[in-house]
This record gives sequence, structure tokens and C-alpha cells, in this order.
Amino acid sequence: MPILRFGSQTLETDEAGFVQDFEAWSEGLAQYMADCAGMGPLTADHFKVLYYLREYYRDHELAPPIRVLCKETGFKLKYIYQLFPAGPARGACRLAGLPKPTGCA
Repeated sequence: MPILRFGSQTLETDEAGFVQDFEAWSEGLAQYMADCAGMGPLTADHFKVLYYLREYYRDHELAPPIRVLCKETGFKLKYIYQLFPAGPARGACRLAGLPKPTGCA
């Protein structure tokens, strides 16, 4: 498995860069991964999505459907794509420390 080094942490990732340890997540790690992806600074709106994804995953052990994500955050899908250019699954879920969602290529 590929390795991601962040500060003093050494984290295993899958081939698409999804961190394998859900509990290893932090805002700093999310920002580091965003920087590596060329996204720039994460905003309060980014973190609203990331925290919702983490909460939903903790409760249901899967990522939420896109429609639910939009409804619960109050963000339109177009705006979520502006926040996470790689998309809600590949971009947002990866930065939120979730496993790679089913159906994510």
C-alpha cells in the first residue's frame, strides 16, 4: 500500500490516496492533502462538508448519497464541485478521511 507522510504520522493509503485509518484524520491532514492536490486553503464551507461526511460515515459506515449531502449542508451540487473539483466522492471523501466510496472510479 502507498504511504502518506504527514508530520510525524505515517499513514497507509489505497492506490487512489484514500487514508485507511478513519481515526487518523485531522483538519491539518485535510489541509495537507488539499495542498498536495493544488486546492489552496480550505474554508469554513469545505470543513462543513468534510465534517458532515465524517459524521454520516461514523453513523452509517458509508458515504452519504449526493442528494443527502446537498440537502444537509445546504449547498448545491455545483457549489460542492467548486469546493472539491475532483468531486464529492473522489475529492471530498478523500479529504474527509473516508474510505473510497463504492462506485468511485
